[in-house]
Amino acid sequence: MNKFFFSALCIITLNFVSVSAYSDEYVIDTKGAHAFVQFRVKHLGYSWLYGRFNDFSGEFTYDAENPAKNKVSVTVDMASLDSNHAERDKHLRSSDFLNVSKYGTASFTSKGYKPTGKDKAVISGDLTLFGETREVSFDVERIGGGKDPWGGFRQGFEGKLTINPENWGAKMSFPITEVELTLSVEGIRK
Repeated sequence: MNKFFFSALCIITLNFVSVSAYSDEYVIDTKGAHAFVQFRVKHLGYSWLYGRFNDFSGEFTYDAENPAKNKVSVTVDMASLDSNHAERDKHLRSSDFLNVSKYGTASFTSKGYKPTGKDKAVISGDLTLFGETREVSFDVERIGGGKDPWGGFRQGFEGKLTINPENWGAKMSFPITEVELTLSVEGIRK
């Protein structure tokens, strides 16, 4: 009886160790609309203009025990810009601003994840805009994680970054030197 108990304990322990030794991989839930890439920019310095990009995709890896394994990759369709005003969106997509016919996508690929507190970290990586790639770092917060009602497992994060498009060589007819970006994602474990 003792041998049986010891053997069962060993098998359970080995299974637990092998499961917990791997990082969990997640697909960003854009189909369920549980993820957002949003922006805000000052309009003439008088008010805030808010918008989002409706089409994007990505995935991330999250390992609470080994943060060095954490990473994220996101690609955004720049033509999916939506500021809730069709004429303005057409102008923002034009060569006066985003020039989406020439620069159709933007992307971010992380290169580092450094914890700064409980559920908080700084992510660094390559942000590609207007065909140029620059390294950026920004704060990210883990919002939560756990089982969902459909039998899956999810993790949620939010990161915020302020950029100057001119640093990526953007040539805009109306200079915009500060754009605030928010990436709010919920991922479904693969």
